[in-house]
Amino acid sequence: MVEKNLFLHDLSVVAIVKDEAHYLKEWLDYHLVAGVDHFYIYNNESTDETREILKPYIEARQVDCFMVPGEVMQMPAYNDAVRKFRFATRYMAFIDVDEFIFPKSPQSIVEIVDEVLSKDERAEALAVNWQIFGSNDLETADYSKGVLERFTRRAPSDWFEPPTRTTLPVGNIHIKTIANPRYIRYIVNPHYAYYFGAKFAVNSDGGRVTHWGSEPVLADKIVVNHYFTKSKEEFQSKLERGRKGVDSKDFDAVTVDMSAFDKNNRNDVEDDGILSYRKLRAEQYAPPKEFEREDYFKALEEILLPASRSDVPQEFFEGKLETFLTCRALAAILRRSFPKDNRGAFLEEAALRAINRTHFAKTSLAEIQLMLNSLPPILVLPYPVVDDIRKNCMSFIRQIMNDMRRNLNWEAFVDMGNYFDLLAAFGAKTAPQKAQ
Repeated sequence: MVEKNLFLHDLSVVAIVKDEAHYLKEWLDYHLVAGVDHFYIYNNESTDETREILKPYIEARQVDCFMVPGEVMQMPAYNDAVRKFRFATRYMAFIDVDEFIFPKSPQSIVEIVDEVLSKDERAEALAVNWQIFGSNDLETADYSKGVLERFTRRAPSDWFEPPTRTTLPVGNIHIKTIANPRYIRYIVNPHYAYYFGAKFAVNSDGGRVTHWGSEPVLADKIVVNHYFTKSKEEFQSKLERGRKGVDSKDFDAVTVDMSAFDKNNRNDVEDDGILSYRKLRAEQYAPPKEFEREDYFKALEEILLPASRSDVPQEFFEGKLETFLTCRALAAILRRSFPKDNRGAFLEEAALRAINRTHFAKTSLAEIQLMLNSLPPILVLPYPVVDDIRKNCMSFIRQIMNDMRRNLNWEAFVDMGNYFDLLAAFGAKTAPQKAQ
C-alpha cells in the first residue's frame, strides 16, 4: 500500500452535474465532514448558479471544476478523472449529487475503506449498496431545507426487484464504487469499473463484486443514501434535465419517466441516522492540512534516497512499482509548481530510476498494466533512464504477448500489441540521427 503522505488528497469524489445548484452546497459540506477532502466536478452545461456555489470551494482548493459540454458525458468524465488524477488522490468515489455516502459508525469514509480493503491484497475498491429514499409524501419542493432533513423515509434495506423481459432492475442491490484509481482499467458504467490484472472490488463483508450490483444488500457498515425521487416537483424537474440527453445517470437502473417515481417512491422505513452522523462529524471536523512542499519533498526523499543506493537488493523493489510511480507523479507536480527548486527534477529522475529497477524484480500483471498505462507522460521526459524504461517495457510486452498467444487471449494480445507499437514508434522518433 502506498503511503498516505505521497498524495495531494486522501479521498476525492468525482461527479458530473447539470443544474443542481439547489443541492450542491449541502452535498459538498456533508462529504467534507464525512472525510472527503477533494472533489473533481464536471459541469455539464449548467445554466443555474452552479458556478457561484462552487466558487468558494474552488478558492479553498477543495474543488477542481471542468466544463464538459455535450450529451451522455458521465463515463467520459469519470475516465478523464481517472486518467488525469489517479496518482493525485489515494481513493476516488464515483457518485451523483443525489447520493450521500453514509458510514454507520462515527468513522470517516476513508477509515472504513481502509479497514475493508486491508483484508485482501487483491481488493482495490469498495462496492457500497444503495439505500433508496422516497418523497416523504411531499408534492412540492421546499429549498429552504436540505435534502437530508426533508427526506427521511426509505425502502426496506434489502429491497430489490430483479429485471424482467420488459423492465430493468430496481432497488438497493445497486452499488457505487470507492476505488484505488491507480488500478482502474476503465469505467463503462456509473456503478463499477474494470481493474488491471487480478484486482477487483469487494463489498463491506469482503465478497467479490463484479458488476453493477451486490447481493445480499449490505447496510450494516456503510451505505449510499440515494435520494432518487425527492418531491414529485423535483422529480419532474429532473426529467426535464434528463430529456435533453445529458443527465442519463440512472439509465441503467430504471426507466426514467414518472413510472420510475412511482416505483422508487418508497417511504416504508423512517431513517434519519445520517443527520446524527453529520452532526457528530461536524463537531469533530478539522480542515485538511494545507499544501506544504517541504513535507512532500521529505516524504519523497525518505523513499527514493534509499532506493537510489546501488547495493540495495532487487527484492527491495518487489511490490513497489505503484509507490514509485506515485513518487514520480508527485515529484513532477513539485517540479512544475516550483521550477526554481532543483529538488523536483532530481527526485523525479530518482523515481524513474527506481521504476526501472522494479523491472528486474518480481512484478504482477496488474503492476505491468499500471506501468504501461502510465507511460505517456513518462516517455516525453528528458532523463536518460526513460529510454531504459521504454526498452524494458518492450521486453515485458514481448513475453506477455507470447503467453497470450499460447492461451488464445486475443483481446489482451491486441491491447499489448498496441502498447508495443507505441513504444517502438517512440524509440524511432527519439533515436539519434546518423551523421550524413
